[in-house]
Amino acid sequence: MELNIIVLAKQVPDTRNVGEQAMNADGTINRAALPAVFNPEDLNALEQALLLKDSNPGSKVTVLTMGPARAADILREALYRGADEGVLLTDRAFAGADTLATSYALSTAVRKIGKFDIVLCGRQAIDGDTAQVGPQVAQMLGLPQITCVRKVLSMNDGVLVAERGIENGVEVVKASLPLLLTVEGVAAPCRPRNAYRMLRFHRAATPSEQASEGYRYSSQAKSDEALCLKEWSLEYIGGDASRCGLSGSPTKVKKVENIVFRAKESKRYSSSDCDLKALVAELVENHTIG
Repeated sequence: MELNIIVLAKQVPDTRNVGEQAMNADGTINRAALPAVFNPEDLNALEQALLLKDSNPGSKVTVLTMGPARAADILREALYRGADEGVLLTDRAFAGADTLATSYALSTAVRKIGKFDIVLCGRQAIDGDTAQVGPQVAQMLGLPQITCVRKVLSMNDGVLVAERGIENGVEVVKASLPLLLTVEGVAAPCRPRNAYRMLRFHRAATPSEQASEGYRYSSQAKSDEALCLKEWSLEYIGGDASRCGLSGSPTKVKKVENIVFRAKESKRYSSSDCDLKALVAELVENHTIG
C-alpha cells in the first residue's frame, strides 16, 4: 500500500544551554540566544515514518515545520535521512505562538498539503514539554489518534496497530487510516544521515534561500524539483491571522528553567578486522552507507 505520510517536526532551542538571555521581556523564548536543534522525539517520529515507507514501497514522506527561515535546516536534515519533501511554514504572523496557535497553523497547512494517510510527530518538544500539539492537531483535523507510540506493529487493509506506553506498562492499540501518531523518545532512534543523500540535498533550499546572494546552485535547483523546499505563508495556506501568533495564544510563558540531559550511550571499536567488519555492517544496516 502506497502511503502519503506527513511528519510534523520542530526546530527547538537547545535547552541544555539555557542562560540569562533565554527569555524575552514578553515571556517568549529568545531563540536567537540559544543553539537550534532538531527536536529529539520528532526524530523518533521521522524514523517511524521512514520504516513505514520502507515496508510500503512507493510511499512518500513529507516533513512540515513551522518557524523562522533558519528552520529550513531541519528540513535538509530530514532529507539527509530519507524524507522526500520539506515544507517550511513561515510568517511573522506565527511569531510567539503557543500550542493552540501552533496546532491551528499546522493543521491548516496539513489541509493545504491535501491527501495524507498518516501524520506523525514527537510526543512533545523539549522547549515546552506540553505534549499538546499532536493531540490538538488531530482534534482540529478530525483524526483518530494514538499517543505515546513506541512501535508500529503492523498495518494491513487500512488499519494500523501500534504499541504505546502507559503508566507501568504498554498497550496495543489499533486505528483506521487516516490517523495521527505521537511518538515517544524510547521508540527506535532515527537512522543517521545517508552519505549519498547529503551530497545531493545539501543544495536544497527554500525560495528565500535561493534568492540570497550566497546560494550557488540555482541551475541545479531549476532542473531538480527535489532541491526546492516549499515555503508557505499564512496567506498561502488560507489561515486566520486572529488564531495565529501571540493574538491566537492564550498561554503566556513566565519562566524557563534549565534542563539537564543524560549522556547517550557510546560505542568503542578497536582496529581489529572483526570490529571493522562489525562497524561497516552496522553502517549499512542503519542506512549511513549503501
